Amino acid sequence: MCGICGVTGLRHATPIVFEGLRRLEYRGYDSAGIATLVDGKISRRRAAGKLDNLGLLLEEKPLAGTTGIGHTRWATHGAPTTSNAHPHGTDRVAIVHNGIIENFETLRHELEAEGVVFETETDSETIARLIDLYLSQGHTPKESVLKSLKRLEGAYAIAVIFAEHDGLMIGACHSAPLAVGYGDDEMFLGSDSLALAPLTRRITYMQDGDCVVITPAGAQFMTFDGEPVEREEKIAALTSGAIGKDGYQHFMEKELHEHPLVIGQTLQRMIDPATRQVVVPELPCNLAEVPRAVMTACGSAFYAAMVGRFWLESVARLPVDIDIASELRYRDPPLTKGSLGLLISQSGETADTLAALRTLRQNSAHILSVLNVEHSTMARESDAVLGTAAGPEISVASTKAFTAQLTVLACLTIAVARSRGTLDAAGEEELVTALLDLPSRAADALAQADAIRSMARIIADASNVLYLGRGSMFPVAMEGALKLKEISYIHAEAYAAGEMKHGPISLIDNTVPIVASAPFTPLFDKTLSNLQEAKARGGRLLVFTDTKGAERVSAIAEQMVVLPHVHDFTAPVVQTIPVQMLAYEVAVLRGTDVDQPRNLAKSVTVE
Repeated sequence: MCGICGVTGLRHATPIVFEGLRRLEYRGYDSAGIATLVDGKISRRRAAGKLDNLGLLLEEKPLAGTTGIGHTRWATHGAPTTSNAHPHGTDRVAIVHNGIIENFETLRHELEAEGVVFETETDSETIARLIDLYLSQGHTPKESVLKSLKRLEGAYAIAVIFAEHDGLMIGACHSAPLAVGYGDDEMFLGSDSLALAPLTRRITYMQDGDCVVITPAGAQFMTFDGEPVEREEKIAALTSGAIGKDGYQHFMEKELHEHPLVIGQTLQRMIDPATRQVVVPELPCNLAEVPRAVMTACGSAFYAAMVGRFWLESVARLPVDIDIASELRYRDPPLTKGSLGLLISQSGETADTLAALRTLRQNSAHILSVLNVEHSTMARESDAVLGTAAGPEISVASTKAFTAQLTVLACLTIAVARSRGTLDAAGEEELVTALLDLPSRAADALAQADAIRSMARIIADASNVLYLGRGSMFPVAMEGALKLKEISYIHAEAYAAGEMKHGPISLIDNTVPIVASAPFTPLFDKTLSNLQEAKARGGRLLVFTDTKGAERVSAIAEQMVVLPHVHDFTAPVVQTIPVQMLAYEVAVLRGTDVDQPRNLAKSVTVE
């Protein structure tokens, strides 16, 4: 949600940074601020509320200087107040930060033991205080930042300026985007290219684990160990559509690469870093007394609901009915009074899901919706909303919104299980730890692009593709098949792997690629047996597995993508990412309109 813009050069920094923040308003925010170097000293202006409030403050108290950083903040740790607004800093350093520092409490206690006094409630201030401590010990700005980066855990993009170092700005990122822009005798930092679009077409998109030292003369990229690395400079397109793509070929590609950030931002909303417990807003019912839940959605959101049912029943022991939203009303099922209606929609305007909501309401159900647009019609008509932090999703085929929905449902499952007494404190800690690991594991999945592209070449010429999965992997298989159909126009069907021999196996020959999601979960052996059955009929097996399953799959798979082994609970989230990537790569090879496939709309507002 947050936005970063920074500049160092010869021109007055404040108006450049302010306009960069203006272009980042779409992300959502509740405070903003700018810091510059004035005569070698750090000077800040911050304001709660909209950017116009900061603008009025700057008119009253102008901010000089040619090196500056700015930020739009969406409050997580600490209320949306002026004191909690970025930039944070000391007399020696100022920082802006997107993301979450997961170990900020440990670092804060350590720094307080050193006599450091904190001024805010934020996790971000920890970064500034840590850098300041190293500066006070005689380390250079670069050394202080690198030493600090090695202490941070979580997802973050940061920009830093230093007193008495005019013309110097340092940036770094891990599981959060940050872009470097090149000008004539000036350089820029931005959380995406939209912030930099009017300033330069020359952009470098930083990679996870990159640090950059910027002066008006240029940029030096390095690892967190200080080892120099080369990063490609790209020419950004001038069209308004391309501005939001951050140098990616399609919006869908960009949105796929936002999985780690989106998952991290969603976890930020739902997990208290102080207690490491799931926190949900006031709900319309006592979760411990709900007799059953009714889940309903359309498209990918329905597959998220299927995973959610698996979690709620197996972990929270809550009975769950599930219906495609367009069918629920017309099936006219008997509904238990006091049931929890759990609806999922990216837009909050999906006509069939909205109609299902009203049906549940008429039958005295409590209404809880999982939405990406929290001021939508469904939000207004729900008793409570769990918001996903996916941000704008431009591509018609949903990607990051889906993993955000899964993340919300996983957190909700933990809350329900705690209320119903089916999960003790140790169990909650285990599952929360697995969830907090997800942004990093999502980044690992994205790193498998080459192997996924190789799989795509096999599928691109196929007429039919079969997707298989068991348990929580069955909805993942369905999501993969849907994505392939949506954007490549190849016919694809997903089946529960155990059902294959009850009919679909007759379709298998050496022209049919079979895509299987088979991580090493308790159902791995059963899935492997089903894959061997398909192999015996000439099927071409393309398998998404993990490090524990790879050895046993390798003997029968034509190609594998090996993902990190994760907790069984979070495996569906990690396994979703590569099946979405596979569909994207196939569509690119086939030359289809990836972002706007034929006959589809982003928000389906008709029945």
